[in-house]
Amino acid sequence: MEITPTNQTWKAGRTSYKDPLHLWDKASGTLTDFNTYFSFVIDSQGNSSFGDGLTFFLLPNNSTPVNAYGAAMGIDISSITSNVDITYGKENEAWISYNSRSKNMSVVFTGYKDNNIIETSLKFSVDLREHLPEWVTIGFSAGTGDLIEKHIIKSWSFNSRLQTLGKKTNKKALVVELTIGSSVLVGGLALFVFVLWMKNRAYQEDGEFSFNMSIDNDFEAGTGPKRFSYRELFRATNKFASKLGQGGFGEVYRGFLKESKFNVAVKRISKGSKQGPKEYTSEVKIISRLRHRNLVQLHGWCHEKRELLIVYDFMENGSLDYHLFMEKSLLTWAMRYKIAQGLASALLYLHEEWEQCVLHRDVKSSNIMLDSNFNAKLGDFGLARLVDHGKDSKTTVLVGTRGYMAPEYLDTGKASKESDVYSFGVVALEIACGKKAIDFNVPENQMRLVEWIWGLYGTNGLLEAADPKICADFVREEMECLMIVGLWCAHPDHNLRPSIRQAINVLNFEAPWPILPTKLPMATYVTPSMNTPSSLVSCTHGSITFSNSGRV
Repeated sequence: MEITPTNQTWKAGRTSYKDPLHLWDKASGTLTDFNTYFSFVIDSQGNSSFGDGLTFFLLPNNSTPVNAYGAAMGIDISSITSNVDITYGKENEAWISYNSRSKNMSVVFTGYKDNNIIETSLKFSVDLREHLPEWVTIGFSAGTGDLIEKHIIKSWSFNSRLQTLGKKTNKKALVVELTIGSSVLVGGLALFVFVLWMKNRAYQEDGEFSFNMSIDNDFEAGTGPKRFSYRELFRATNKFASKLGQGGFGEVYRGFLKESKFNVAVKRISKGSKQGPKEYTSEVKIISRLRHRNLVQLHGWCHEKRELLIVYDFMENGSLDYHLFMEKSLLTWAMRYKIAQGLASALLYLHEEWEQCVLHRDVKSSNIMLDSNFNAKLGDFGLARLVDHGKDSKTTVLVGTRGYMAPEYLDTGKASKESDVYSFGVVALEIACGKKAIDFNVPENQMRLVEWIWGLYGTNGLLEAADPKICADFVREEMECLMIVGLWCAHPDHNLRPSIRQAINVLNFEAPWPILPTKLPMATYVTPSMNTPSSLVSCTHGSITFSNSGRV
């Protein structure tokens, strides 16, 4: 919907909802809650200067918003005040909500800067009954001033609690009242005005951003993952009705894309998560570029209506942890060994075979999904980081899940390929034993999986740890091999862990098994460097040698 002419100066336009809004009830004093969302574009047609901008208004019926000067977004009573700049020329989104109990008005909008999506928000307290009558008109107005400028409303939704003129609050049509007038929008004073304004000056960072997300331009143009609209995903998930699970950053829902005719899983980042926007950005940017049979496939993403959504392949058999730790679920030994090999293959691709080294930083059984054939698919790349091959990670913020984090990572917060390998080792032991990395509901000597199994290794009792749900229906050599590789990868000293390629060679019986110390070594290490590969060197508390077949 274009509000102003595209090729004329000194023109103004206005569009409003056809029915008045019942803002508050005089008899009871009840004040409505309301929420509105709209997307818009202010296009200067290539000029470096800009016209008079766009206004969203709530006005007494038959009033006209006053003109505004300045170049920003503002909220004020009886006038327009500028206080936050907006980037121009691309589609922006805005959300305005009012809570009648707290009297809090909040405004959030997104825009672009240097091809980055930015979101800014501000709040203030106001009792609208003191400034507006019971019935108001809602809509938009815009003016070109002495320049040519397009003002386009791409979409708009408005919801309020009170009924309008006794009618049911069903969806209403929007009626456009396009008025060609002078440079000033004359009429009654605007008692309450929200202004969205464009300015041709440098963007000033003022600490009000709730997040800063950048999405690569090639996402839009490529044939792979795509950007979905919120409406598409809202419908695909049947209003987010079918919940598959919940994680640290949000919930996952089942959906069906009618156009593509296939099932998907939609991850909905929690609005209350401080790390949610950062995780969303990382996940979309990284996994959209990865292609491997043992990685969860990304189909697209969405950031609209203050929602952050990621669309994946739907995994028919859920996550690995469900099958390992639920009594009614049973994974055969052949399935388990294939899952361990598939996970190792995914890490090899991330660590060595892609153009950059991808540090996952959160390898655990709940992040390993299983397709209809129980093939492993590593997912959840929200904590992942890219590092150039042969270089160290500069990030020193500790993230991940206790029980899966390597000792040196816990100490320094610096992730590495070796810390991912440690996590793989813990998962390998979980697959073999059917027990959690840390479990406080078992005997004390079994609470920490690595320590318990290492103790059994030292007494030649590894098979005692085999998952009893399998009922001894496993290949003895494979069970021992998986446990030994798990312990090797979970060695406290990162220098004595294998690379994931070395672990794969042993799992495939293409290399001899390592012979580990009979007692769990103490963690003696220095921060691992990615400039030097994992090497098998002696440590203070034990050394590793190799046997051609089985244990020696």
